[in-house]
Amino acid sequence: MSSHLNSNNNQNEVNMQSKVRLTDLLSRINEEKKIERNRNLALSVAAVSAVTVFGIILTL
Repeated sequence: MSSHLNSNNNQNEVNMQSKVRLTDLLSRINEEKKIERNRNLALSVAAVSAVTVFGIILTL
């Protein structure tokens, strides 16, 4: 009987640990969006800089 209760307690603990909170998921998505936005901005700046440098070199 007591082993049955212990197994139920263990199952409850596992179920509580495996639950995913919506707020955690949303905050993770927002953080990933910020990181992606920063990467895109850095890539755009690098591309514009390369085109500018190439244009300056051609005009000389």
